[in-house]
Amino acid sequence: MLRLTEIKLPLDHDEAALPAAIRARLKIAAGELLGYTVARRGYDARKKTDIHFIYTLDVEAKDEAALLKRLKGVPHIAPAPETRYQFVAHAPQGLSERPIVIGTGPCGLLAGLLLAQMGFRPIILERGKAVRERTKDTWGLWRQSKLNPESNVQFGEGGAGTFSDGKLHTQIKDPKQHGRKVLDEFVKSGAPEEILYVSKPHIGTFRLVSMVEKMRAEIESLGGEFRFQSQVTDIVIDGGQVQGVTLASGETLASRHVVLAIGHSARDTFEMVHQRGVYVEAKPFSIGFRIEHPQALIDQCRFGPFAGHPELGAADYKLVHHASNGRSVYSFCMCPGGQVVAATSEPGRVVTNGMSQYSRSERNANSGIVVGISPEDYPGGPLAGIAFQRQWESRAFELGGGNYFAPGQRVGDFLAGRASTKLGSVVPSYQPGVTPTDLATALPDYCIAAIREALPAFAKKLRGFDMADAVLTGVETRTSSPIRIKRGDDYQSLNTRGLYPAGEGAGYAGGIMSAAIDGIEVAEAVALDMLKGAA
Repeated sequence: MLRLTEIKLPLDHDEAALPAAIRARLKIAAGELLGYTVARRGYDARKKTDIHFIYTLDVEAKDEAALLKRLKGVPHIAPAPETRYQFVAHAPQGLSERPIVIGTGPCGLLAGLLLAQMGFRPIILERGKAVRERTKDTWGLWRQSKLNPESNVQFGEGGAGTFSDGKLHTQIKDPKQHGRKVLDEFVKSGAPEEILYVSKPHIGTFRLVSMVEKMRAEIESLGGEFRFQSQVTDIVIDGGQVQGVTLASGETLASRHVVLAIGHSARDTFEMVHQRGVYVEAKPFSIGFRIEHPQALIDQCRFGPFAGHPELGAADYKLVHHASNGRSVYSFCMCPGGQVVAATSEPGRVVTNGMSQYSRSERNANSGIVVGISPEDYPGGPLAGIAFQRQWESRAFELGGGNYFAPGQRVGDFLAGRASTKLGSVVPSYQPGVTPTDLATALPDYCIAAIREALPAFAKKLRGFDMADAVLTGVETRTSSPIRIKRGDDYQSLNTRGLYPAGEGAGYAGGIMSAAIDGIEVAEAVALDMLKGAA
């Protein structure tokens, strides 16, 4: 197979255009082209009047070695990379030990799936409920202001990514093509095949629910075991070696290999791990607001006359501003045609996040507008970031009225430094509701100043971004974990053998794709170590 990159074609090209472009690039006749697959399809929208597709293609042709020799030095032609996943190990017959995976977000699910596929029969523990029961509890907060602290946007099968845009692109380096393994497994579980090749793949919440169930079924068919509503309250450690875990029920499960894939909001588990002497350190994260605009405005800004084109879908954006006070302000988790959701996991606090369905057809676009902060902003030890998050989540609960309504403000009022008494043409999507107020006290002063400076700067890149009726909703605090549970090159905790910190909660991922890839890499490390111990 040959890999051809930078094949540019119009948005409305016909089916014959791709093979014609391949033949032209390789300078071959029609009979010499045996087949091709689309490895990647993106678009270039830098010129609004000339938006076009850019393809990466894997091509099968006659006498490929001779072709490569003849075209040596010609750019954008090379041998296709190997993308098929190769298992690093298989469990020996009669192995009695079973690895434990804590958490069923993307990291825990992929770690559990890989371990099951390699024959290690993992036990997978989840403090929340199975995904459909969890969805009902989540709607209970959104529709009735009833929070279940153990079953919500943060806790339950599928993890926080279940209630998101379902973005599957990442900027991490992936030399072993583990990302392809993730996408293949998602497609096998019901994701649309286009995620294998579009440049910014996404799934959406409703599809993620059924996918998670199918992945669970495969893990169970391979000997894995799921236990829901099984919170881990202690880790059994003897002489620096993990020996097992204790559940809230009092039951202890023995294992010398425990994957800690707990997500960024398992604050009580962070505290327990720290108390057990596992090495933990504070890390930077970001806080801010959600902003909502009409999706049509974003489409027009990004695509101009091509706005609404069915091949482009709802437009997204990515923005960064370096404020004069030294803070970086950036858009985070942009959700085209989506909604802002209530994402708290603790009583008396308000947290926002964003999600979209696969269609991305809702009226508003939303994104986090967040400010980078570091441990210097919240001194006090490895867990000080948790107290910092709670402070501002509690303030948002108070500003919203004490009933899980979120505090909101029109952008025009926010920039002018006056409270909003009513909202305008942009109707906020957050449920159970939004209380118009003044967000000036909803975040530290340096964050407010940086965001006030950033919004007009963003409007120079996306005209209308600072429109007066756009809505800010507070607060966004769970952008990433406030801690890092440090690990070595063997993926084990620096000072606790057999403990494998993984994914977002451990500070090693950000988003569905990077967390899932981390889950694969940790599962490989666990499998190799178990083989070594069994030898």
